[in-house]
Amino acid sequence: MVGKPIAYQAYQDLADRYAALIPSKDYNAYYDRPATLSLLDDVKGQHVLDAGCGPGVYAEILLAMGAHVTGIDVSENMLTHARHLLGDQVRLFHTDLESPLTDLKDNEFDGILSALVISYVRDLDTLFKEFYRVLKPNGWFVFSTEHPFFAFQYFNLDHYFDVQVVQSEWTSFDQKVNMPCYYHCLSYITDCLTKNGFSIERILEPTPTLDFKRVNPIGYEKRLKFPSFIHFKAYKKP
Repeated sequence: MVGKPIAYQAYQDLADRYAALIPSKDYNAYYDRPATLSLLDDVKGQHVLDAGCGPGVYAEILLAMGAHVTGIDVSENMLTHARHLLGDQVRLFHTDLESPLTDLKDNEFDGILSALVISYVRDLDTLFKEFYRVLKPNGWFVFSTEHPFFAFQYFNLDHYFDVQVVQSEWTSFDQKVNMPCYYHCLSYITDCLTKNGFSIERILEPTPTLDFKRVNPIGYEKRLKFPSFIHFKAYKKP
């Protein structure tokens, strides 16, 4: 690995608390996760790549749905938690999504799931090209990310179209972490999909679940009026 990815150290430092809290964390468990999973069809028997698997929450769900799962992540500490959770049921690789996915073969997967990960990758064109390579013909790609309209306002940006580094202070995992990531505008995301052979089936702007309202009523009202996340389902054109 040449250099460290943008949020590598932040996730290394956060890994223990993240793994402990993420199964029931409001924005993840009751907002991102239901929306992401709603875009999946029957995955039983499929080979699925969990790209940016973290401590293995989505991988565990995919296993329960009957999929054969491979997980990749750049954080060794996150992968330690994933191994503890999943044992040998899932193939796990230490992989930087900013680099070629050399551990993965051409046409290896029926689908790719990547939840709230692409904002840590500057060059989505190269990443989506690699995802296209490892997917089988007609393979699916489901992912979520920060909604560009939300991020543009939240970070008080003055140029909508530029890919740029942004940073916020996270405190909701019971410790303070400076979390850097990349801002991508909507057309950049969709253009990187279509120019690399993907057909976009659906773009979902989610609303929070009632469980979200139970644990975070103020956030619930805000997210009913304006989305934090955006979700995509695309297919590899044969």
